[in-house]
Amino acid sequence: MPTDLLRQVWGFDGFRPGQQEIVEAVAAGRDVLAIMPTGGGKSLCFQLPALMRDGVTVVISPLIALMRDQVRALREAGVEAGALTSGNTEAETDAVFAAIADGRMKVLYMAPERLASGGTVNLLRRAGVTAIAVDEAHCVSQWGHDFRPDYLRIGDLKRALDVPLAAFTATADVETRAEIVTRLFDGRAPVTFLRGFDRPNIRLAFQPKNSPRTQVLAYAAARRGQSGIIYCGARARTETLAQALREAGHPAIPYHAGLEAEARREAEARFQTEDGLIVVATVAFGMGIDKPDIRWVMHADLPKSIEGYYQEIGRAGRDGDPADTLTLYGPDDIRLRRTQIDEGLADPARKSGDHARLNALLGLAEATGCRRRKLLAYFGEDMATDCGNCDLCQTPPKLFDGTLAVRKALSAMVRTGEWFGSGHLIDILTGTTTDKVRERGHDQLPTFGVGREHGRGQWQAIFRQMMGLDLCRPDPERHGALHLTEAAHPILRGEASVTLREDTTKGAKPANVLRTQVSEEDEPLLSALKAKRRALAEAARVPAYVIFPDRTLIEMAEKRPQDLDQMARIGGVGAKKLDSFGRAFLEVIAGAQPEMHPARRALAGKPEGALFDRLLAVQLDLQRGPEGTDKPLSCSTAQIKRIAESRPASPDALARHLDQPRLDRFADAFLAEIARAD
Repeated sequence: MPTDLLRQVWGFDGFRPGQQEIVEAVAAGRDVLAIMPTGGGKSLCFQLPALMRDGVTVVISPLIALMRDQVRALREAGVEAGALTSGNTEAETDAVFAAIADGRMKVLYMAPERLASGGTVNLLRRAGVTAIAVDEAHCVSQWGHDFRPDYLRIGDLKRALDVPLAAFTATADVETRAEIVTRLFDGRAPVTFLRGFDRPNIRLAFQPKNSPRTQVLAYAAARRGQSGIIYCGARARTETLAQALREAGHPAIPYHAGLEAEARREAEARFQTEDGLIVVATVAFGMGIDKPDIRWVMHADLPKSIEGYYQEIGRAGRDGDPADTLTLYGPDDIRLRRTQIDEGLADPARKSGDHARLNALLGLAEATGCRRRKLLAYFGEDMATDCGNCDLCQTPPKLFDGTLAVRKALSAMVRTGEWFGSGHLIDILTGTTTDKVRERGHDQLPTFGVGREHGRGQWQAIFRQMMGLDLCRPDPERHGALHLTEAAHPILRGEASVTLREDTTKGAKPANVLRTQVSEEDEPLLSALKAKRRALAEAARVPAYVIFPDRTLIEMAEKRPQDLDQMARIGGVGAKKLDSFGRAFLEVIAGAQPEMHPARRALAGKPEGALFDRLLAVQLDLQRGPEGTDKPLSCSTAQIKRIAESRPASPDALARHLDQPRLDRFADAFLAEIARAD
């Protein structure tokens, strides 16, 4: 049963919403496409079925770091898993081949680029592959935000092996989903699970830039001690912001593609094992990070698209506990992103699609109502009510009819030939006579001074919102001068209206801090448990969460288990981890613990464990017979374990485990204890 494996291997008492149906479909050998939110437990949906079927499940995954982390986590849970990557040592590769040859391998990871090797298909045939899983399946699509050409070989692999395939992704719009079906399933519709894009535990917030460095430092200061990621649009900016954070007393490191490979590996390792570390990164960081307890994600610059934004904020709160996000943006970000699209090498259709994706993100940034409703609507989901967990729900913005102001701004663009940026246009609208205005005769235009009712700061907010609503765009051939889009003409003609927000940089406050740890009383114990976890992780050279995630340590600190039976009932403590780490964490909580026989430890937390203890006590009482004068006789712990598990209800059934002398000595007492347990 999948629920039994879930408890035994992963230590969970139940599935997350939507997981069980997917697990059952994959285990039944169906072709599956599952769209699940980041943090929704995608990996479990192919790892658990791999244990329910014979043979090997091969997992195609895009990043070595991600594969290594998942292999480590599976091995710590007692599952035979391995990866064939370009980062393997010779010993690691030999160990994988040995496990395949011995028939021990259950889950084999590899990058899509390995499919280009001529011998890969034969290797997988010899390994006995019975299923394929594809992680980050959006990489197969030209419309996906991380296209990988070698993903196109996966369809050929499926045909060659003639096995079922399950594809998983968190960010796939309609176009991307259609291409995944075409590329991976030959156009034949798989069983599709659209498990929703909502991550209700993540708070959404945007702020216009207003002294960005100060905004970043204030946001980080309010979350001191919590692990977070700050995304930047340029490598140099990651370095300067990381330095500023360190000077403010935060543990912070930069990460970008320009760093040496060893420096990047060191940064990844530190982020996995250290509590409260901040990584200031370009988008090069994150896709291979499986850290579940990232408490916040900040964008110091506007992301490239709404898919990229959703993927990046999705790295926060993967454990399901509250997490926080904030995105800073300004006119310069919008100009940069438009220019990157216009000056790119893509064909016109792709550029048009990229502008539409950027428009969706800008619409989210300049939203006047619930951000989550707007975000989910982009992915085709409707919310019946506002979310209550975004900045606009918690602090509704002040709105005004901006139709007249926008019309004046558009008119100023038209009357100046669409040759100028917002700064010069604001001078015209506010009636500011600069040398540039006077030299070009723009002080004689009908629009000169018609916008004096708004200050310069408010006009900057109006132009930013106009760019965000795609009413005007910078023209790269005119040095970023603003020009009208088709959407602007109905407003200019008086056929449409526009609602704008008042300048949200005025009095902007840092977003509220979401506390997710324990009570003050339990805080010292939680700190001690984290220190023990860090020491074990460093000794084993694995990420801290592979030992136990934060949520498990929090439950330990709150429930304070006193023995292995109680520890086994803590969420996330499976049989293998109980065996490996149970006593170490119990010593932190309750002091030194007596050694427990391995046969009894295997029953920890189960009713069979309590029955084992009672049978053992009965045996000790009767070891020399009822009168204490007979020849000593006892059962082995293995025999008592089998009896506790099988619960025989008659002397004949008990005889399958004990010989006649032991039946004569113990049968009546054992059967009485079993009857009481039932």
